[in-house]
Amino acid sequence: MADIDFTNPAAVIDLDRYPLDRPDEPRLAELVAAKRADLARDQVCEFPGFLTEAARLRAVADAEAALPRGHDNNAERNCYLQRSGDPALPEDHPRNMMLTASTRMLAADLLPDDSPLKTLYYWEATRRMIAAVVGEEALFVNEDPLQPVNTLCYREGDRSAWHFDSVNAFTMTLMLQAPEAGGHFEIWPNTRRDDDQRYDQVARVLRGEAELGIRRIAREPGALCLFRGCNSLHRVSPVEGARMRIMGVFVYETEPGVIGDPQVNETVYGPRTGAA
Repeated sequence: MADIDFTNPAAVIDLDRYPLDRPDEPRLAELVAAKRADLARDQVCEFPGFLTEAARLRAVADAEAALPRGHDNNAERNCYLQRSGDPALPEDHPRNMMLTASTRMLAADLLPDDSPLKTLYYWEATRRMIAAVVGEEALFVNEDPLQPVNTLCYREGDRSAWHFDSVNAFTMTLMLQAPEAGGHFEIWPNTRRDDDQRYDQVARVLRGEAELGIRRIAREPGALCLFRGCNSLHRVSPVEGARMRIMGVFVYETEPGVIGDPQVNETVYGPRTGAA
């Protein structure tokens, strides 16, 4: 792979399957319409084989090289991403049901400048297609030094607990490496509504009593995924086996100039002043 230029989008994205470089091609419009319909109906849509195999292997190698400098982002919190419950509510209320999550987070500044993930993220054609799928007039890059392009590494026993996303209109992830077993992405579309928290339904999911409503999304390596997690409970089940589950995570904004809160960054990436 040493002779491959991963700053070239053609080396990173399967442009035969996803012709982002040809915005006027009818096939791209058909693809966007289909994925937009999937997202509206299911709150999740996938782009199988989005990443080239060479780019995937390079991204995995980058993650493994940066792993010692990552941050163990382990926490106990409820599904609303709060680290403490509400004493005014019953102990079995969802806001008082604390769950354990554990991952190793690699921030954007730990990835090399020629990272395939950075090429994918910063390419205007990628941003234009994602905006069309999620129904935004335009999307902008996140300008924080740590947040725009992250890699999540799940080792044996690691998991992402059931949760709702806080403010993200959508989440964009890319499967880089699947574990030997476990590590399944699971989601209950529209668990709650803006006008109805549906606490009883949420509690059933947290207690493991709602299997019929949960969708398990098969995440093959190289597949891009968009989902709306604000009102849809979702998680990554515990990883089994020695092979890491490695996931790229991308953060776009609906306005320019967004920079993260330093306190939030310290919680997510650990206390640091730059690349370790």
